Amino acid sequence: MNIRDYIAHINPEFLLMDGFDDCILGVVTHCGTDQFVIYDYDKVIAKNMSHGMTKEEAVEYFQFNQECAYVGEYTPGFAVTIPNEITIDSAPIR
Repeated sequence: MNIRDYIAHINPEFLLMDGFDDCILGVVTHCGTDQFVIYDYDKVIAKNMSHGMTKEEAVEYFQFNQECAYVGEYTPGFAVTIPNEITIDSAPIR
């Protein structure tokens, strides 16, 4: 079973980004809201960069085309993971 099949088993209406399966963290559950798939912000940026973008271009592309793309009630979300050891250098570009 691949990750898309696994997620479809939870809810076949969840929306997923094509080509970013390796960036999926899981499914978010929160009282009073619908569940949705959550992606790792850093992995999404890295994947964008793997297509030839600089970090700044990848972040700008993400903010405009991925983060702000509302496509319905099961629109995916993005999480910034917190490293075990926090330093000034580990803060994400936002």
